[in-house]
Amino acid sequence: MNAATRNLYERKAAVLTAAGHPIRLAIIEFLKDGEQCVCDIAEHVAAERSNVSRHLAVLLRAGIVEHRKDGLRMLYSLKTPCVLNFLECVTNVLREQAHENKVILKNL
Repeated sequence: MNAATRNLYERKAAVLTAAGHPIRLAIIEFLKDGEQCVCDIAEHVAAERSNVSRHLAVLLRAGIVEHRKDGLRMLYSLKTPCVLNFLECVTNVLREQAHENKVILKNL
């Protein structure tokens, strides 16, 4: 593998790592309906605003979300909504695993 390809994989892994936390996944899915303020995001994920802000900072650095200020409120939205396609794919993987496990258990 050459250096450019390795760098690309490292960058992809960084995005996946940024998204790879239950609260951050919940934030991403919550933002599918559009722009939200930190207060609404915190309520949705049942976490403190300061904790949500830290998670949002990780998602910002990874390029998954973007933000803008509206008065005193900070509003967040998906910068790359296609990330939802990947999360749907993950859900499909889980469904397939559940189906396979059901078949295995049925044959016991």
